[in-house]
Amino acid sequence: MNILFTKIRDKHALWYKGIVFAFCVAVCTYLLPKSNSSQTTHVNVGDVWLNNDFISTIDFLVKKTNAEITTEKKELKKQIVYFKKTPGNISALLSNLSNLPHNKAIDVKVLLDSVFNVGIYFSNQQNIYQDSVMYIVSNNEVVLTKRQKLFDKQKLNHILSQQIANNTVVNEIVSQIQPNITYDEILSNEMATEDPEVNYIYKSKIVKGDVLLHKNDVVTEEQSQILKSYHQALTEQEIETSQLSIIIGQFLACVLVLGIMMLFLAFFRKSIFSQNTQVTFIFLIILLIIIITSIVAKYNVNYIYAVPFCLVPILIRVFFDSRTSLFNFLNIILICAFFTPDKFEFVFIQLIAGIGTIFSVADMGKRSKLFVSALLTFVFYVLAFVAYHLINNTPLAISNIQSYVPFLLSSVCVLFSFPLIYIFEKLFGFVSDFTLLELCDLNSPLLRQLSQKIPGTFQHSLQVANLAEEACYKIGGNALLVRTGAMYHDIGKMSNPRFFTENQVGEVSPHEDLSAEESAQIIIGHVIKGVEIAKENKLPETVIDFIRTHHGTTTTRYFLYNYKKEHEGEIINEDLFRYPGPIPFSKETAILMMADGVEASSRSLKKYDAIAIDELVDRIINHQINENQFMNADITFRDINQIKKIFKKRLMNIYHVRIEYPR
Repeated sequence: MNILFTKIRDKHALWYKGIVFAFCVAVCTYLLPKSNSSQTTHVNVGDVWLNNDFISTIDFLVKKTNAEITTEKKELKKQIVYFKKTPGNISALLSNLSNLPHNKAIDVKVLLDSVFNVGIYFSNQQNIYQDSVMYIVSNNEVVLTKRQKLFDKQKLNHILSQQIANNTVVNEIVSQIQPNITYDEILSNEMATEDPEVNYIYKSKIVKGDVLLHKNDVVTEEQSQILKSYHQALTEQEIETSQLSIIIGQFLACVLVLGIMMLFLAFFRKSIFSQNTQVTFIFLIILLIIIITSIVAKYNVNYIYAVPFCLVPILIRVFFDSRTSLFNFLNIILICAFFTPDKFEFVFIQLIAGIGTIFSVADMGKRSKLFVSALLTFVFYVLAFVAYHLINNTPLAISNIQSYVPFLLSSVCVLFSFPLIYIFEKLFGFVSDFTLLELCDLNSPLLRQLSQKIPGTFQHSLQVANLAEEACYKIGGNALLVRTGAMYHDIGKMSNPRFFTENQVGEVSPHEDLSAEESAQIIIGHVIKGVEIAKENKLPETVIDFIRTHHGTTTTRYFLYNYKKEHEGEIINEDLFRYPGPIPFSKETAILMMADGVEASSRSLKKYDAIAIDELVDRIINHQINENQFMNADITFRDINQIKKIFKKRLMNIYHVRIEYPR
């Protein structure tokens, strides 16, 4: 058990990264849409279908809308009017039949019996008798009878006229006939209180392979209802069938995409990978954007372009580099594409806009860059959108102003990067270019204090900053960071300014009254004191690192030399004369150490010519190399040779050295 705990403790940084990775994979897999019909969920009436023909992948029935069902119920309720049928009474008509010949009277009597058997109605109330089908109750049974089959006065008059030639007799018989089918008001009212059920809730059937939407279709009410039925049927089918294959596929996709991001950091950005806070920040950005995308896609997938994807390259670029920014952005786009109907369109447009944003923030020296970046982001969005739909021959999308609203919203969100940068700086302890610019301002409180208390050290710091910045531009690195570090690297000298050569006035040195050990400890102490002052003034740790490392673990050679002369033959503890370190661990801190050593030593030259400066630069930097001061820094011998050339050239310009040409 102890061995297990020891292994976990020794590899706690890797375990932490593994937990972050697993958590992000789990959340992303959970958020990805599990339904293939998500692309039609938010298609509204009047929208233009800009994608290719949408074809049904299943057989399904199209349901009637609630409005259609309500209308049908009203129709059914209106049709159900009940009538009662009573036996016909022809006894009152016999007096009229007595005037006819016997055989004719019998025929008319038989005719009237059959008429009453079928049914006679008089349509005095048109709203009751106007329906084509009548519900007639006879012997407690309801019989649906077409109204055309029944007899009214006009039809009865017509058939009697064919049997009886005397119109007067016909009119008298018709006037005395009473209808045997009459409106049953009581039964109709009772049945009207019940809500009739619609027999069939479906109105049509769609077969697999049918085209639901054609490209460039303006979605109609009927098509919208078909899409809703399709979405519901597909969802029900997916619920009935196992979703395990979808979940496994999404899990593998998230592992691949996020795993590639982690491997990129491990192999190509080792400085970032070694810092848990930086890895956490990168994956937190990925997670936040995916969560926002899932929420927007849930309510309206058409506004997924309003998600501020282009904030990602800005936030990553401010704290890291452009390549890391682009790689992180690509991973986010690949995952978020699963939320969109047309995945290629989404990836194409976002990729163009994101790369354009990265170009616009390549130099984040000014806050005005954010406004330029927001404008360029919108321009890239529009150009990519227009290009895509021109290629796909969908002009309706280009002419629809509503299509550009999400792009505008996303571009405006770029302006929120400034407060977000400040928040992430405080949460993760990062340092942005904006903060470095503020720290480099000569009117900042600590630099003003430095220039007033120890102007000699202040001038030294300015010269070191110029040398280091120039070298950083040449070999690559964060020039603004190294300049800021150079401006503050000697702030510890404010506690004992007279003990440092550049602040001494006249030829009298306070070190003359001290032993070599005491003088060395005062000189070494300016590093520790500088760290204390920096922390009191809440300087970022990234800047404090320059204070810690600008002397590395070198020795105060002058005082060590004097001590050895005074104690010849004795065993000397050189650690008394050695700076506490650590040694430089980055390209920027290594450059500062070189620049500081070269600039300080150049002040002691008795003759300023090209040979003396060449010899000085080579001697100082070679001594630092021999003492293994750059073994932890990501810097090559080629870089160091270029730095030497830059320092020599700059020092010659500073001291106005003219190169002697052969005569």
